[in-house]
Amino acid sequence: MAEEQYDLVILGGGTAGYVAGIRASQLGKKVAIVENQLLGGTCLHKGCIPTKTLLKSAEVLHTVKTASLYGIDTEQFSINYNQIMDRKNEIIQQMYTGIEHLMKHNHIDIYNGTGRILGSSIFSPRPGTISVEYEDGTSELLPNDYVLIATGSKPAELPFLKFNHQTIISSTDLLKMEQLPESIVIVGGGVIGMEFASLLNDFGTDVTVIEAGERILPSENKNIANNLKKHFTDRGIKIYENVQLSEGSFTFKDEVVEINEADLKITADKILLAIGRTPNTSDIGLNNTKIVTDAKGFIEVNENQQTAEQHIYAAGDCIGKLQLAHAGSKEGTTAVEAMFEDNTMPVDYNTIPRCIYTYPEIASIGMTLEEAKDADFTKARSFKVPFKAVGKAVIEDATQQDGFCELVVDQDTDTVLGLSMIGPHVTELINEVALLQFMNGSTLELGLTTHAHPSISEVLMEAGLKAAKRSVHA
Repeated sequence: MAEEQYDLVILGGGTAGYVAGIRASQLGKKVAIVENQLLGGTCLHKGCIPTKTLLKSAEVLHTVKTASLYGIDTEQFSINYNQIMDRKNEIIQQMYTGIEHLMKHNHIDIYNGTGRILGSSIFSPRPGTISVEYEDGTSELLPNDYVLIATGSKPAELPFLKFNHQTIISSTDLLKMEQLPESIVIVGGGVIGMEFASLLNDFGTDVTVIEAGERILPSENKNIANNLKKHFTDRGIKIYENVQLSEGSFTFKDEVVEINEADLKITADKILLAIGRTPNTSDIGLNNTKIVTDAKGFIEVNENQQTAEQHIYAAGDCIGKLQLAHAGSKEGTTAVEAMFEDNTMPVDYNTIPRCIYTYPEIASIGMTLEEAKDADFTKARSFKVPFKAVGKAVIEDATQQDGFCELVVDQDTDTVLGLSMIGPHVTELINEVALLQFMNGSTLELGLTTHAHPSISEVLMEAGLKAAKRSVHA
């Protein structure tokens, strides 16, 4: 048993876990993190960072291909995919080293093993003591006052289509591939599927997307989803919506996959399953607690991230809210402050930005107009500003002249209910809107804030002015 009881033991060293650990350390608490792989979790090693690194290389390649639009003639260029992967690995290692330094700086103890929650026993009158099991068969107990579950998630499979990590692959498999496939079918038109479709297309892979629902990006603004579909189709990406696949849809032979479903007939080297993620909650000892999970295994929490066991909290992908690294960080911080401080601020998911790093980029926050109407905002109205009305946007990207910013406003109160954008660098612009929402700013305040000219962010100023019936260029 550990020599000293911990104030907090965190299961999982991903973004939600290690950020929560740092916050607890800042509050003077003794913290341990149990991680069975590498600190940084999915975001650093299998998700955000490697994917966005590849997407940056794809963006540069796209610029090279379209350089003539800027008056630059490029007759010859080539893709060095080995160097692209080396750069990705170097960035991951650099950031991993940084996290290790943060753990030491904040005096957080790291246990590299598999953590499970034990039930009540003669050592503890309540469940929550963490057993850490190591590869050599030994184990260790970590008594504590509080537990934060931040065990993350993994790529989901279909009941009739399981990963074999060769022809049927996950996003994790794809990020480790040393050679790009000549052709690929992406099953799932959500964020993960769209990002991989974008980068693979730029790298020269023949890409087909199959979506079971009525449209790609079902949780985003419909106009933006249609805009992205047009861009992708123009680039040669084939998108099929409303296609229900079954076990009989697939034939595997000679290291290729054939898909036959109604009038759809496709042959490809690989199938990427991008249908979402499933929580890592099945073998962490939840059966020893009162913790409640939903039908998919996601842990149910209250507004302070607290589970049905009052001293056990949960954050990140394992609770199934916005499965975004920055959302997990916010949830983890909220949980720690709920444990150790009197005044806490519950997570407001309407103020958390959502970004899609395709080409073109997409960013949004809050509600779409349809969602606002469904939420009984009867006076909700949207105001759209095209990027072509903003000089710097036209200068910056000659291939995205149909991008736009759409602001959703409750006209009764001049409250910003949501905003969506598709266009150049919108994943950076959205943070200004996040601050506006956090400060409860109005459309007029957004419009009257002086923005540098020329800058792409002027599109936000124009949107605020348009909602206030004072637009200049839109």
